[in-house]
Formats: sequence, C-alpha cells, structure tokens
Amino acid sequence: MVCGGFTCSKNCLCALNLLYTLVSLLLIGIAAWGIGFGLISSFRVVGVAIAVGIFLFLIALVGLIGAVKHHQVLLFFYMIILLLVFVVQFSVSCACLALNEEQQSQLLEVGWNNTEGARKDIERNLNCCGFRTFNPNDTCLSDCSVSHQCLPCAPIIEEYSGMVLRFVGGIGLFFSFTEILGVWLTYRYRNQKDPRANPSAFL
Repeated sequence: MVCGGFTCSKNCLCALNLLYTLVSLLLIGIAAWGIGFGLISSFRVVGVAIAVGIFLFLIALVGLIGAVKHHQVLLFFYMIILLLVFVVQFSVSCACLALNEEQQSQLLEVGWNNTEGARKDIERNLNCCGFRTFNPNDTCLSDCSVSHQCLPCAPIIEEYSGMVLRFVGGIGLFFSFTEILGVWLTYRYRNQKDPRANPSAFL
C-alpha cells in the first residue's frame, strides 16, 4: 500500500504520538530527577515542567487512541488542540530566536527578581551572589559568600543565555513543525475510509 493510504496514515500518526509520549515522560523524569538530586529546589519550576509533561502526555494519549480506533470525535479535538499548541509554541520559539542581548538581559533580570527558589539554585550551582551587585546583608547559598568575594551572577548567566535561547528556540521550532505535520496527518486520516469497515457505515 502506498504511503497515502489508510494504513500508512494510521501508522505515521501512531508513531508521532508515541514520540510525544516519550518526550512527555522524559520531561517529567528530568523534573523529578532535578528535584530528587537537589539541583532544583523551586517547586514552581518543577511544577511547570511536570504540568507541561502531563499535558503533552494527555494530548498524545488522545491522539493515539483516536488513531488506533479511527475515532472521529477524538481525532477532531486532537487536531484542534494540536493546532493551538502549534500557534503558541511557534510564537514562543520565534521570540526566543529574535531576542537581542539587551532584551535577554531585561528578561533575565525580571525572572531573577520574581523567582526566589530558582535564584537560590542559580547562586548555589554557579557559585555567585546577586544579579548585578551583591549586598553582604542578603542571604546567599553559594560557597563564596563565606569569604565575601562572590562575583555577580548576571555575567555568568548572560554568557550562556543566548546559546540556551537559541537551543530552546530551535527545539521549539522543530517540534512545532511536527505538530503541524500531526494536524495535516489527522485531517487526512479522518477523511479516509477504513478498508476493513463497512463502507456504508463511514461518517
């Protein structure tokens, strides 16, 4: 059977959703590993990562069940949700790739001021204190705080922020194109007849 047929569309859609399932489990596992080994103490960051993983897992599960059973309603909702996720993810990915150094610095400072748990993790892991300057009266968990010879964290973070944003933006763009592929596959698959079914029962 050619790849435009019913079976090929079904297999491609199942494979795509299995990929999403693996990615979601990997995301949940990394978040759990990070908090289990003390690399991340911010429950907000871990909670967001786990929530995204669970959301992706549920989407993949709906798509997988819809593909296996050729369920029209599940496939329709899967297609709509995947399209919305594509729009959001594509926009965020483009924004990550388009940020200049000044915008990255402003974004980092806003994040630094609004995430106390992540701030402590950064200070401890990068052995730095404060964002631009360090006030000795402030609490700092890094080893260098004992000698009061800590470097500010901003230069260290900014050294890698551009690379991280480009990496995140690239990964996001890659998966956004797999999502639009999933929308197209789902649309085509919904309108194909199952050769094993009764043709008069096709909706």
